[in-house]
Amino acid sequence: MNSQSVRPQVRAGMVGMGMIFDETYRPFFESVHEKGLYDRRFGDVDVTMVAVATKTGQRADRYLAQSAGKVPAFHSFRGDDAVSQMLAEKPTFACVATPDDRHFDASKAILEAGVHLLVEKPSVLSLAEIDELNGIAERNGVLARVVYHKLLDPDHKKLRTLVYDDVLKHVNNGYCSLLEPRQISGSQFSEWITGRNPGTYVAVHYIKLIDFTFGGRLKTVTCTGQRGLVGAKDGNTWDSVQLRLIYEYSSGREAAFDIHTSWVTPDNFPGYVEQEVQFRFDNGNWNGHSRKRGVELTVENLTPLKMKNTINNHYNGSFVEPWGERSQRGYGIEVIERFAREIAIVEHGGSNSERSQRLSEIRKLDYADLSADRQVVAAVEAMELILAEQAKGNPDRVARYDGKKITLH
Repeated sequence: MNSQSVRPQVRAGMVGMGMIFDETYRPFFESVHEKGLYDRRFGDVDVTMVAVATKTGQRADRYLAQSAGKVPAFHSFRGDDAVSQMLAEKPTFACVATPDDRHFDASKAILEAGVHLLVEKPSVLSLAEIDELNGIAERNGVLARVVYHKLLDPDHKKLRTLVYDDVLKHVNNGYCSLLEPRQISGSQFSEWITGRNPGTYVAVHYIKLIDFTFGGRLKTVTCTGQRGLVGAKDGNTWDSVQLRLIYEYSSGREAAFDIHTSWVTPDNFPGYVEQEVQFRFDNGNWNGHSRKRGVELTVENLTPLKMKNTINNHYNGSFVEPWGERSQRGYGIEVIERFAREIAIVEHGGSNSERSQRLSEIRKLDYADLSADRQVVAAVEAMELILAEQAKGNPDRVARYDGKKITLH
């Protein structure tokens, strides 16, 4: 008997095949096809992308042609009914990597089909949507997980370790910044940005970092933004956003966090993505900068436009290993592999009678579970409500969150 036929199978579906797929999901599926997925809890498991759902099918067709020998051939569905056709192929889990305002419908269909969900950040854009998805996942006994790859950044893991071990004591305030070149909004994500803002797209990484690392209760959200470069100066497409969150802690003390994001930085600035975080504690400071920890590179006729002067080899990089193997690795891919392992634990980590226990165990890992993401979604919804008011000529609104609902003042 062929040994492959007796290995447990984890079947994957994919909704969206843009840049995020190419940078993270593609290398994961190619690597896991070659090497498999192994853990003592579930043994040797095959993970295969069996079907994809996209808007036009163009990227899927290109990848089908390019991936021969790298992954098994998969079914490609396109158009308005693509997600339901993908689900008819009976995936064990499905990933959603579409523009964020399209997450909810696809995620709902996946969970209603009894399929585990992995959705890119932000999971959804409102409290009503996250509550509905959590309810469906609970009723159908499946995982609903959201991708926050920056939590796996080595610097951010070290920050959380120092907070978790009480080395850094009580955060007082923080500042996070993420700047992207204009080509992000003008070409790579041009389809994503109409009516959108970089705060929702990238600030959510830092909202989760703050919420997960420091805990506390989100109380207040304020923000403002600028327009006129990637959209009309009086429209609802934003060039940059400045967000402030105020958290209250069990001690009764508060902390304020400012998060600044932009996707209109000149294309020739040194770093492809420039990221900075600063946090102040009772007994110390934490300062992190993607360029200061990284590598400076100059190549004639290539940098800084075709290649960047500063590169982040931690997130995702292609390498020739010392033993000659070509690989693509980094925390952007590690987080996808971790999710696949969690699903393999639930489905193949023991007897069927203990499945609900394993499911509960994974749900408690709140770094990614949708059930633990409500304050992040509250911050995103509040930000979008405030920006919508600003676009209508009502600036300087303040959002309050009482743990249940958001009110604007």
